Amino acid sequence: MAQEEQSRAAVIGAGAWGSTLANLLASKGWHVALWACEEGLVETMRARRENMLYLPGFPLADAVSPTQSIQEATRGAGLVVWAVPAQFTRSVFSTAALNIEDDALVVSGTKGIENGSLMTMLEIFASMLSPSKRVRLACLSGPGFAREVSMHKPTAAVAASSNAEAARYVQRVLSTSYFRVYTSADVRGVELGGALKNVVALAAGITDGLELGSSARAALITRGLAEMTRLGVRMGAEQQTFSGLSGIGDLVLTCSGDLSRNRMVGNQIGRGRRLRDILSEMQAVAEGVTTVISMVDLGKRHRVELPIAEKVHAILYGGEEPRKAVASLMSRDLKDEFWDAKPTAAPVERGGEEQER
Repeated sequence: MAQEEQSRAAVIGAGAWGSTLANLLASKGWHVALWACEEGLVETMRARRENMLYLPGFPLADAVSPTQSIQEATRGAGLVVWAVPAQFTRSVFSTAALNIEDDALVVSGTKGIENGSLMTMLEIFASMLSPSKRVRLACLSGPGFAREVSMHKPTAAVAASSNAEAARYVQRVLSTSYFRVYTSADVRGVELGGALKNVVALAAGITDGLELGSSARAALITRGLAEMTRLGVRMGAEQQTFSGLSGIGDLVLTCSGDLSRNRMVGNQIGRGRRLRDILSEMQAVAEGVTTVISMVDLGKRHRVELPIAEKVHAILYGGEEPRKAVASLMSRDLKDEFWDAKPTAAPVERGGEEQER
């Protein structure tokens, strides 16, 4: 396990969250290499000591060194923090994996599921790392907006790893007077909670855009949590995890906070705008837009009914009118609140065999 004394860290991904974590680590005494793929962004951060594109108004700490070289960023780093959007993670990590130090701890701060493979970030990492390095993987999730953490507003998060020592290490390294980190052994639940809540946030934003009221949003959040939990438990996660920071905590924040990109996208959809026009105006990524594809595919693979996620997918990619989607959800067959979800869809088959992960 990497030791704090090494004091060199790499943050891969210089969006708002990556820049925030880089500054947080610098405040704890680490020398941080902050990697960005955009040459212009690296030059600007070096010259102005601020991420004007993704986190304006918050100077980069003196101990943060922007770079466009993954080799330079990871060289000698005992800690590697991942903040690259989910759909770009595989391509970037394929290079990073070749350069990560043998004793480094890799922490994913990305909340998403890869389309196609339906793999979480740690599953992608594990597929590219040697067995000896796989035991030094962890993820960080929970309700926290980058700007609020950068303003040192009280925030709580959870670090999860199958290696208890790794989880405690992340807890020690990242905890500050304003950023409190808990630990968990339920890696799958923590990763799924952080990813799936973005889909529900899109739905919550749509209800806001349609001006359906606070009651509708509350119902949407509650039933969205039920979908997240059903799918997560079917995939082997612990049910109680979805009652924690990476589940209900992150869900409430993302569905109601004004800084939520996913809620904002949903809101604009509800007001009648087209998805491609909304995304063309955004610098940052709204992970739920692609995660909904993976969520629906996972529901089919594991035969879990996901009515809200399926309607969000139909609105974004099938042209369904939002008000009709809401009416369809409200007119579904009546049932008990805590009904036992039975498999309804056929499993995905590849090569003649059902594929389960």
